[in-house]
Amino acid sequence: MRALISVSDKRGVVEFARGLREQGWEVIATGGTMKLLRDSGVEVLNISDVTGFPEICDGRVKTLHPKVHGGLLARRDDAEHVRALKENGIEFIDLVCVNLYPFRETIAKPDVKMEDAIENIDIGGPSMLRSAAKNWADVTVVCDPDDYAQILSEIRADGNTAKATRLRLSAKAYTHTAQYDAMIAAYMRAQAGLNEKLFLEFDLVQPLRYGENPHQSAKFYREGSAAPYSLAFARQLGGKELSYNNIQDANAALCIVREFDAPFCVGLKHMNPCGAAVGADGADAWTKAYEADKVSIFGGIVATNCTVTREMAELMKPVFLEIIMAPKFDDEALEVLRTKKNLRLLEVDMSRGEGGQTQYVSVNGGLLVQQLDTQTRSVAAGMCVTKCKPTAAQLADLDFGWRIVKHVKSNAIVVVRDGRTLGVGAGQMNRIGSAEIALKQARAAGFTEGLVLASDGFFPFDDCVTLAAEYGVEAIAQPGGSVRDEDSVRKADETGIAMCFVGERHFKH
Repeated sequence: MRALISVSDKRGVVEFARGLREQGWEVIATGGTMKLLRDSGVEVLNISDVTGFPEICDGRVKTLHPKVHGGLLARRDDAEHVRALKENGIEFIDLVCVNLYPFRETIAKPDVKMEDAIENIDIGGPSMLRSAAKNWADVTVVCDPDDYAQILSEIRADGNTAKATRLRLSAKAYTHTAQYDAMIAAYMRAQAGLNEKLFLEFDLVQPLRYGENPHQSAKFYREGSAAPYSLAFARQLGGKELSYNNIQDANAALCIVREFDAPFCVGLKHMNPCGAAVGADGADAWTKAYEADKVSIFGGIVATNCTVTREMAELMKPVFLEIIMAPKFDDEALEVLRTKKNLRLLEVDMSRGEGGQTQYVSVNGGLLVQQLDTQTRSVAAGMCVTKCKPTAAQLADLDFGWRIVKHVKSNAIVVVRDGRTLGVGAGQMNRIGSAEIALKQARAAGFTEGLVLASDGFFPFDDCVTLAAEYGVEAIAQPGGSVRDEDSVRKADETGIAMCFVGERHFKH
């Protein structure tokens, strides 16, 4: 039995090759792999001794040879294949162990030059993997060091790998080469200015019990590179398995938390915030967020940008919650919260990163792609368009409300006072409907003055301003941009409301 080994990732390869030799296998190797194995005392043949041809073109050509690919592709049960190999002095190769040049790592370097990227495009490696994978009935193909142990175990037990193992490894090899080629294609298309194709690579996190409803199947996948504020890379410290709807809601909560540097907490239901607040610390932020809507938060999801302390945990424990997310949980907090066995506790990376992420939204037969909406303008005094000017406290509330309303389903209205939400109007077919919901919530909570209001889109009429004045709103933040902006400004002046045009909208469909 013969094996050919040529790897860039040399983890465990010495032990793997030594294990094959101990089972009587002949081992062939190339370049750096051959040197490492020989230096480690493993007896190997040089690939040039097998092909009778030297490595040329700085190693670009070494395994592209009939004595390699004939030995891999020939079917053992086909007499013509066996005769052809014998006539040409070619021996079978029964195992190929290859992983590819580090193309991903090369192009990830900020100062990478195209010629460096090109030199890290592997040619012989994918060719050997594909040949071996095609002939999986007879040949074992290995591209992942994590498979070494199982392969050696089967060879020690039976002299060769099991057929089912070879089929699994074949599929894995084709996946490996497909991902590799997709990376190269994406890079080369970017260099050429082409955008006619989109290749996506996601890895399975877990199958889910069901999807949005029990009759729908679902799975959870993640991108190859870790991202901040991502549930896909969170660490679960307690509680039962996440559901499809949990993941959707948790993602929406994390997007809101991303808006704030000050201690902040948000409660969320059905992808809309039901209570949010900034505070002096995490416990204060939680208390204010909870008191903003004690009814809706029942069975909801909580996210905070603060370490969850024992004090916070004791405050949260009496409330029925599905998930708590934070950058960290103190040991004492975990001790308190883990008494609720079903409560999911998730540690999430909340470090600030440069640039935005890409957002994918599926539609029937297609995919929408956009940059994630991570940029938010701060509401400033210079944005005021009315005679009445906002106070410093009102500006702070307007900025807070603006960052919250951005994450509420359009049409969206948020009513705020003292750094917390008092009313949230979401997803109505007209803006006055959302305003009525948010303002009535604030009044029901006993707040009838000193309120500020934020709207994700402009006011097409002055009716929202009229209604806001009736409910005690003293300042408004909205994008501006309506052909009837003057009507809203005039009504604000008549009712003594300060209004700021932020100059950006945040529709969330």
